[in-house]
Amino acid sequence: MKRISLASRVALLFAACTAVVSLLAGVLFNRASETHFIELDQQLLDGKLVALRSTLQGANTPTLFTQRESTLREELSRQPDLILRVSAANGQHWFDGASGIHLPSGAGLHSLQNAGTDYRVYNAPLVPGKTDSPQLSLMLDITHHQHFLQRMQRLIWLTVGLSALATALLGAWAARSGLRPLRRMSEVAASVSVHSLTQRLPQEQMPAELAELAQAFNAMLGRLDDAFQRLSAFSADIAHELRTPLSNLLTHTQVTLTRPRALEDYREALHSNLEELQWMAQLVNDMLYLAKADHGLLVPKREPLALADEVDALLEFFAPLAEDARVNMSREGQADTLGDRSMLRRALSNLLDNALRFTPQGGELSVRITEEAHHLKLSVENTGEGIPVALLPRLFDRFYRADPARHEGSSEHAGLGLAITQSIVRAHGGTIRCEPKMGWTRFVIELPKEG
Repeated sequence: MKRISLASRVALLFAACTAVVSLLAGVLFNRASETHFIELDQQLLDGKLVALRSTLQGANTPTLFTQRESTLREELSRQPDLILRVSAANGQHWFDGASGIHLPSGAGLHSLQNAGTDYRVYNAPLVPGKTDSPQLSLMLDITHHQHFLQRMQRLIWLTVGLSALATALLGAWAARSGLRPLRRMSEVAASVSVHSLTQRLPQEQMPAELAELAQAFNAMLGRLDDAFQRLSAFSADIAHELRTPLSNLLTHTQVTLTRPRALEDYREALHSNLEELQWMAQLVNDMLYLAKADHGLLVPKREPLALADEVDALLEFFAPLAEDARVNMSREGQADTLGDRSMLRRALSNLLDNALRFTPQGGELSVRITEEAHHLKLSVENTGEGIPVALLPRLFDRFYRADPARHEGSSEHAGLGLAITQSIVRAHGGTIRCEPKMGWTRFVIELPKEG
């Protein structure tokens, strides 16, 4: 079953609310009109009762009443809408203008319908306060009042129906106009493709209720566009990185097979091919490592680590390279944390390797460990040309290198080192950033403080 549209729901809700309000107003007006007519009838009957009591004053017996009957009939002839019944205390009728009609008993005002005619009946004693006084029953024809109330009731129902219909139509128009921004959003969403991710909703034209949604929608399109651009660049980078070693393998193998060669030549060719294959295998392993990090599958162990010991071990490992480049390495500070030793060593090794490659001869490389209130800070900084600020946003992208020229080499130099380091730090709940300054480059890792 097809669901009702939002515009139709709003229109029906408007119509229902209007119908309910109109109906309540009509009922209240009808009740107020009935009460008003009852008050008017009461006032009219009170006036007629005063006149009849004046006419029948002292007629407490049948004989005295008979003497006043002619005067009474003359008075009633001037009031054609009034019918009178006079009864003795014992129930005997002295005068009965309502012959054959059963009147309600009890003093006060009553309503009665007889033979299609509506009456207001008013019972009262001839002499107020006297228990054995004759009783007067005044019947006032109120048919015209009832006809008016009936016409008003029909008018109320007609008004309710017409107002509900009009409100439904106006509500549908208003809802359709008000939901135009949503339709615009639907059109933009339907037109989104890999070639149209640059489209955006005009937030300034959106109503206040939808401005936040439009902003979120535009932000989503921005993220999709950025992710697609990164994916496209990533695919191109992978193709470029793999094209060179594959071309080397093909060329080297074809040259080797062009003519018979000595066994040592074949061995040398296999060794050369093995180096290229090892580089490709390492590249694939690094990509799988990053893929696991993207899907949250990179779960580090939690073991107690002394950061100073880990850094010292890595500095000792890189000492021969630093000695050849005449780079002075040092470490300051110490702190303990919980983490995965192999993963953190890999992250720090990437940073130290980068720092050594870009530190000029005779330069300095230092590692500082500081413990702050809520986190641990580990910084790797080296002298040399700083990284331009414009390159910082893409510094941790995969296959990104500040040098636009492409070079073959080991997987550590393929532009994946910083991306892997960032994934490892994030897996430990930390952050990493680059803080370049004149003559220095500093990478800062912040890890949450355990306990």
